[in-house]
Amino acid sequence: MYFTDDSLLPENQDPLIITAAPYGPMWLPEDYPTDIDVSWDAQVQKAVDCYNAGATVLHIHVRDPQTGKISKNFNEYNDQIGRLRNAVPKMVLQVGGSISFAPPADGEMAQWQGYDTRHMLTEINPKPDQITVAVGTSQWDITSISSLQDWPDRMANEQTMWAFANMSVDALPDFYIEHLKRLKTAGIQPYFALGHIHGLEIVERLIRRGQYMGPVNGFFSMGGGGTCGVNPFDWMELVRRTPQGSIWTYQTMFRHSYPLAAMMIALGQHTRAGIEENLWDTTPGKRLTSVQMIEKHVRMAKELGRPVATAEEAREIMKLGVTYNSTEETLLALGLPPNRPAGERGFITYPDTTGKVASAYRAGSDGHALAGEY
Repeated sequence: MYFTDDSLLPENQDPLIITAAPYGPMWLPEDYPTDIDVSWDAQVQKAVDCYNAGATVLHIHVRDPQTGKISKNFNEYNDQIGRLRNAVPKMVLQVGGSISFAPPADGEMAQWQGYDTRHMLTEINPKPDQITVAVGTSQWDITSISSLQDWPDRMANEQTMWAFANMSVDALPDFYIEHLKRLKTAGIQPYFALGHIHGLEIVERLIRRGQYMGPVNGFFSMGGGGTCGVNPFDWMELVRRTPQGSIWTYQTMFRHSYPLAAMMIALGQHTRAGIEENLWDTTPGKRLTSVQMIEKHVRMAKELGRPVATAEEAREIMKLGVTYNSTEETLLALGLPPNRPAGERGFITYPDTTGKVASAYRAGSDGHALAGEY
């Protein structure tokens, strides 16, 4: 992002898009009985409550009422997306592409599902608006920026922490190139899930090589230990490097979520709130529900004078339903320079309306433009 003198004024910023993440695939109902919903009706009602609190994007995982764990039954995904579409018809429905990454049993190594299983998400019917797409395999040791006090009692032990410390995001080109093809065929917008700046570099290469054409929306999931951590200078570098025409949400783990949200609201970026990555208020030991976290983001935005996006505004900002037909169109829409023509030297810019690269205006010794030279 390029910041001009007036970029931090709220009247010049996009309305804040808040993504609700209330389903918490890492947790079991016993970890937070008052906010982890199990029945189908309760899971749908949580979406309604998050929407009414100010969230316009719903990050979805489907919990099996029979087991209390995140479902791997795709018929249940189909049915639940249908229920949610009826309950919150304006909300942007975004399916979490990891499906289930919690350890199947306490102390076992956390891992993502195989590529074929994750590709099946593109066949959900009724289809969601977005599916998250991890790009680039990375270690994802979320224990590195947490302490045992951050975790539910069931998990606050050395064996479970070691299992999570050994977690990695499995997303090689074999996965994400094929997944992007299937999403395009299905008419579902990809929502890029990145852990650090090098994932963003991969996305740009996909565009420049013609392997992805379309709007670029996504989120940075910053868990430390192989991904971006909680150093605000690293957060600012992500903001600095993202293309001008792209839309990004930022999230991290546990109580670090609030300073990150405050910073990103001020910078004109977008936020995510919910128990998927945090169980707490700013005060150690005090729990908040997903709805209360969303309400806190709304209050922060209000204090800064930044409006919260309506569902219609969120869809327009993220260009849902928009497609591009070429690499050149995608690069131009993102504010990125074009691909280098053969033999072209120097930094590449777009030609002016005459078809020639614009030259700098000549100025006098005091810096003023010279009459007749422009």
